[in-house]
Amino acid sequence: MADTLTTEQREIVAMVRDFVEREIIPVEHDLEHDDIYPEDIVRKMKELGFFGFAISEQWGGAGLNYETYARVCEEIARGWMSITGVINTHFLVSYLIETFGTDEQKQRFLPKLATGEHHGGYSMSEPGCGSDVQAIRTRAIRDDGEYVINGTKMWATNGEHATVVATLVKTDPDAKPAYRGMSCILAEKQYRGFYASRKIEKLGYKGVETTELVFDGNRQPAANLLGGVEGQGFQQMMAAIEVGRINVAARGVGVAQRAFELSIAYAQERHTFGKPIAQHQAIQFKLADMATKIEAARLLTLMAARTKDSGERADVEAGMAKLFATEACFEVVTEAMRVHGGYGFSKEYLVEQLYRDAPLLIIGEGTSEIQRLIIAKGLLERYKTR
Repeated sequence: MADTLTTEQREIVAMVRDFVEREIIPVEHDLEHDDIYPEDIVRKMKELGFFGFAISEQWGGAGLNYETYARVCEEIARGWMSITGVINTHFLVSYLIETFGTDEQKQRFLPKLATGEHHGGYSMSEPGCGSDVQAIRTRAIRDDGEYVINGTKMWATNGEHATVVATLVKTDPDAKPAYRGMSCILAEKQYRGFYASRKIEKLGYKGVETTELVFDGNRQPAANLLGGVEGQGFQQMMAAIEVGRINVAARGVGVAQRAFELSIAYAQERHTFGKPIAQHQAIQFKLADMATKIEAARLLTLMAARTKDSGERADVEAGMAKLFATEACFEVVTEAMRVHGGYGFSKEYLVEQLYRDAPLLIIGEGTSEIQRLIIAKGLLERYKTR
């Protein structure tokens, strides 16, 4: 696939790659195993403008298109997948505000999001709901110039560090169908009764916190209703998820790429039966399959990003990219562990970490099963016979 990036966009990707090599890769192994939030890395990313990558220049950002965004996310995930979680939810909030926000909301939030002064979070899931988004129970009741919010949210990335969280709530619980009664509140932590109640312990994806969020009589200004109109929240959040799926697909490519690089290097260094294992046909087959899957996943991800850049509907393309790239990532990381043999099972080697990170990508931003439903529905619409 031809490179359509401008010189400036290529320089940004190269800058991110250099940052990953210098600032992330040397320290991420210890931070990940100790589950330490990467304060120093995040601070440096803010200084370099990472938090404004996906925000338009008029609001102080870099205004990257989706293809550049995908390439940047791949580079960061190659260094440490958790870092992409720090900025992905931030990008989703900026996307929501730029796309659906009122002029006042854009002026109030976007410049601070671009610098990282505001840190964005995204919250849709709830205990017991999972993929059944329309079953959420968090309620927001209008009371003069405020919304009173009560409920509990789950799986909130950046739940502790986020200062503004795009939160899906029910403003009309009696609406039929249910999604028509949902709205998105740009919930700010500065208002009492909104807090991260606990940190969720995870198999992988460490360093970045995943939390439960509680709204206990929390009052948010009515001016924080995204777009200023009730009943639009479900469509708004689903549009953001489409962008998020491109991000998760790019993460899958990045993690798989790192696993492949480690494997092909190890295969040339490790000797058995008097020669490098890279000279054994069984290992060569693994390396060939790994590289082929990664390249296919990368092309699907870039296709989805370019479709989004063109302004076309990209639900099918984003679903295909997310489905294939994340499943391929898990397969590649599994093969990387086999290439490393017993050492792949050791915490001393990075492959063990990649093996714990990969499953999240299959689940996050919609499971593989959900992606297949989305893809099939979109294809049936495109190829309708009557």
